[in-house]
Amino acid sequence: MQSNSILNKAKYSDNTDEWYTDYSTVESELAHYTKQFSGKIVLCNCDDPYESAFSKYFLKNFNILKLKKLICTSYKGSRVIEKLKVTDDNKRRLSKNSAYVMVVESVPFKDSSYVNDDIIIKFLNDNNVVTKLNGDGDFRSEECIEYLKEADIIVTNPPFSKFIELFSLIIKHNKKFLLIGNQNAITYKEIFPYIKNGEAWIGY
Repeated sequence: MQSNSILNKAKYSDNTDEWYTDYSTVESELAHYTKQFSGKIVLCNCDDPYESAFSKYFLKNFNILKLKKLICTSYKGSRVIEKLKVTDDNKRRLSKNSAYVMVVESVPFKDSSYVNDDIIIKFLNDNNVVTKLNGDGDFRSEECIEYLKEADIIVTNPPFSKFIELFSLIIKHNKKFLLIGNQNAITYKEIFPYIKNGEAWIGY
């Protein structure tokens, strides 16, 4: 990933901040960057570890991609965590009123073909890798920026209204990135110069 990629393949609800990127879209794009992920710390900083397709993709393919570390931070208000009856690293039941971070440095999955959602949930629940954040999980918070500083590559689907803010934050900290979002984003004055200068490009 010598520079960066922006892809327009997301489905959305009436609220354009609630974009839903399905697993097949994530898989079809990220499959082009296998070598670039090797040995890297990947941060998905708008991604619930239990419902994000990015989180699931990187967990399933952690060893295939030879990742060094995977970090996912989520906003509070997850739609699914209370239904799953899962716990954090202190064995406290996860709540939609809190935000969480997942930090994974190794997984037991050698062959991703058999790894389904249930296996991922059991892994997360058994291995104490999900921790409650102090704040609300906003990627702009100092708490989450510290994770961004640690990462090599940022991969996520940010809320549409905050796309420019995330892009600017990534550029400020000189990080590689792959963002999936609305195609209109490439026309923004904060983003288009990077497209024009070959420092960012449309994905596969």
